Amino acid sequence: MVRKACPIVQHVVVFGRRASYGRRVLLDKLLANLAVDVEPFALCLLSAGWRLRLPGPADVMIHFVLQGRGVVRGPEGGAHSVSPFWLVVVPPGTRHVLESGDAPQHERRIESPQPAGRIVAGSSDAPDLTVACGTVRVRYGSSLGLFDHLHEVLAVDLSVFPEARLAFEGILAEQSRTDPGGRAMATALMTQCLVYLFRCLCGAPQCRLPWLSALEDPRLARAIDRILQEPGADHTVDSLAKAAAMSRSAFAERFAAAFERSPMSLVHHVRMQRAYPLLTQNGSLSIEEVANRVGYSSRSHFSRAFKKHHGVSPTACRVAR
Repeated sequence: MVRKACPIVQHVVVFGRRASYGRRVLLDKLLANLAVDVEPFALCLLSAGWRLRLPGPADVMIHFVLQGRGVVRGPEGGAHSVSPFWLVVVPPGTRHVLESGDAPQHERRIESPQPAGRIVAGSSDAPDLTVACGTVRVRYGSSLGLFDHLHEVLAVDLSVFPEARLAFEGILAEQSRTDPGGRAMATALMTQCLVYLFRCLCGAPQCRLPWLSALEDPRLARAIDRILQEPGADHTVDSLAKAAAMSRSAFAERFAAAFERSPMSLVHHVRMQRAYPLLTQNGSLSIEEVANRVGYSSRSHFSRAFKKHHGVSPTACRVAR
């Protein structure tokens, strides 16, 4: 089956070109290290003419429309029409509203995050709108949150990926099972859906995720690729700016605008992420050798940085593996 392009990312121009090769390659590297933590999802059931007001939890909230048509409204009143296979990403701490039918006259208000189960607005007998609702944490490694700097509700049509619905149905099914590995299965299925999401976003000519849109800048992409490919190299802001063919000040400013962190902060993060599996999965390497591979000439300096980042020393990490 030949897939058509993701048709719409709301408030983003319908895309008419493919993502650049460099951007797709870098996105592939980021997604290969995706860390997803998914909380149990609730099933939100709305009758026609009902409105469901939801709180803004500390983590990103995900809504996936399983059945029916409706509207998602953010705190500023911006409306996003949704239908089956649409996925909505709500920034952390953002109160928002689900609506079913025209001009809803009835309302249910949820003041605090609800446990998994059913949240009903109206009657559950024949809901007009059925949405899987839950919170997730999505990171590259352990500390680079891929939705950390999202400041508005994002609505994406995933209808070109029918597997997305199967994945969400699988997540809900796993929650009701008592077999071992349910959480691992739910995480794997959610990761699959998020890859579909990022594929759509990567194909759009504009994107409201600053780090993703930054990958379209070939200068910045070269520097990011250098960090991911050679985390142990002797990187400095000057050397990375040179790789990007930018002045030091322009590079640092552009990088900070995209990632809200400094270039060397990302270098440190990638080094720490690469060090962890080297310590836990390769017992033939000494701690000094691991330190050298990820760019540290001093074992003591590496050990302090590792413990600050991971919360345990390299030695304790290796013993506990």
